[in-house]
Amino acid sequence: MTYDLVTALRPLLSAEASAEAHAAGSDPGDLEQSVWLRLLERLETHGPPHAPEDWLRRAVRAESRRARRTARNERPYGTEPADAAVAGPEQLVLATARHRALRSAVARLPGRCPRLLQALFSARDLTYREIAGELGISQGSLGPERSRCLGCLRRLLTPEVASHEVRG
Repeated sequence: MTYDLVTALRPLLSAEASAEAHAAGSDPGDLEQSVWLRLLERLETHGPPHAPEDWLRRAVRAESRRARRTARNERPYGTEPADAAVAGPEQLVLATARHRALRSAVARLPGRCPRLLQALFSARDLTYREIAGELGISQGSLGPERSRCLGCLRRLLTPEVASHEVRG
């Protein structure tokens, strides 16, 4: 009975929901879903409606009114409550783990690379001249040295990053 009822009412519901959704300011699919849910609830408590087509039209209009009422009463937040700019505990833990892995990889780099990258990533925001003076190397060699160090760092991090990717 339920399958036959759903099959018979599907085209009518689709048409009615499409006609009412615009006025309600909602999506026709959302309206259809609400009416199907209402029908399932009714079948569970009272059985199938006596005049299913009339019941369906009334249900679509009632759900459309409910959607309009809801839209009228809802007020937007001044800011997004789940603001991505504010890191939650999960994001903080993940960021800490990434920073720890990066610091560990920088420490494993050969030669002057650890000191050079620490100077480049320093919160003091050093200039190339200041970094060259601190490391005792010429300012002109900083760019090529930085490129070599970043290449080494990339090779060190590639296995760690690649292992976390989803494959398939």
